Order: sequence, then structure tokens, then C-alpha cells
Amino acid sequence: MPSYLQFVLDLLARGDVVIALARNPEKSEGLQNIKDRKNLHIIKADIADAASLKRAAEETAKVTGGSLDVLINNGVHYDKRYVYNTLVDFPSTEELISDFTKSFETNVLGPILTTNAFLPLLKKGTQKKVITLNTGLADTKLTLDIEYPKVTSYSISKAALDMVNVKYAVALKNEGFSFLDISPGLVDTQAPPKPEEMGEVMEMITAFKKGYPDWTPVPMTPAESVKLMLEIIDNLTVEDSGKFVSHKNNREWL
Repeated sequence: MPSYLQFVLDLLARGDVVIALARNPEKSEGLQNIKDRKNLHIIKADIADAASLKRAAEETAKVTGGSLDVLINNGVHYDKRYVYNTLVDFPSTEELISDFTKSFETNVLGPILTTNAFLPLLKKGTQKKVITLNTGLADTKLTLDIEYPKVTSYSISKAALDMVNVKYAVALKNEGFSFLDISPGLVDTQAPPKPEEMGEVMEMITAFKKGYPDWTPVPMTPAESVKLMLEIIDNLTVEDSGKFVSHKNNREWL
């Protein structure tokens, strides 16, 4: 199950009003299965399209009376064709440019456009929390420690996203906002790797073991990960604004 769907389910279960944005909601089996749930409002929007986000914010305002307490940025671009390339061995320069352009459009500009679209509603909210899902692979210290050069466009764009979080925290420091980047940890949200991918997977696990020698490479379920993240989000204060933490609420990524 994708993390975004687990967030929706958990928040609905505790009685929250949930606005779920999706580029193609009609193609999301998970959302279609719960579309009639009380307090769930599904809105079509593309995080790379400012106009669609403006419309989504307007629709949200009609549901909530013009306010929003918490925004969770969860969209991501991650192209499996290039995930195991380093910066020096992409198939072609054109493919490198294309992958990085799409990664920055979705992983960096997407959260900026989304946050800006919903900022007027958040300013009227009671919590003023903006949460953005990130990854431990964006941590420069971890990369140096484990010496892992792959997953390039994803980790580099996510590192830029960390600075986005900090810039918002500074810009809105005096308005009661809490901005947080959070890594969900290693979560079982995808199909098992194909046989031809196992060598690369083992290389990544070996690299992680350099930084976390006692780590057991067993992923969490989405339910386990989201539960931990919601505990952190619920207890987030303005003093925490600008931080980038793991699912353990520290810099221990695994």
C-alpha cells in the first residue's frame, strides 16, 4: 500500500477531515475503494501544475470554510530506469537532463507550488503545519559515510527539498508555522525487486550496512511507518520548524 493511502486511512480512522489530492484519482484503486468514506474529499490536482493546485485550494476552502490545519506533501518522481546510474554513467546526456528535470519539477517545485497554493488556508488554520516526505538518501553525511553514489536524481532533488523546507521555516518564522521534512524509513510499498535487480539491491543493502552495521534489512509496513510519522507530526511545535528528521524523530534513517 502506498504511504499516501495509509495516511488517508489513518487520518480518517481518527475522525479527521481529509482532503486527498491525486493527479488521476479515477485510476487510484485505493482511493476509489474508499471514496464514499465520511470526511474524505478527493480532488484532482497535479503538483506540477500551479493552475490545478489553485483550483484544488479553492475547492478545499469550500469544504473547510477557508482554512487548513496540516498539509502533507507526498508526491514524488522516481524513475526506475535510472535509479542505479551514477552521475557519470547515464545512458546519455539527454536522458540525464530529462530525468533531473522531471525530478526537480516534481520533487522540488511540486511541494513549493502546493505549499504556496494552500498557504492562505494554512494561515487561517489552527495548527499551521506543513509536512514534506523526504528520504535519508538526501542526507549528505549519510552518503559520505556509506559511499553510495547511485539513486542520483532522486537523492539530489530531495536534498534540495530539504533547503526548501528550511527557507519556508525562516520566511514564516514569526507566523506560527511548523515546517518539517520527514523520512518514512525503509517501507514496503513496492513490488519485490526483479531477479535482474537483486545485485543492485544487495549493493545498496551492503552500503547501508556501513552506516548501520546492526541494521536488519526488513522493511516496515506502511501502517508501521505512518503511525510513527503521525506521532511526530502530532507533537510538532514551532520550535521544530525547519528540521529534517527520520521516522524515529532523529537523524537515524534506518
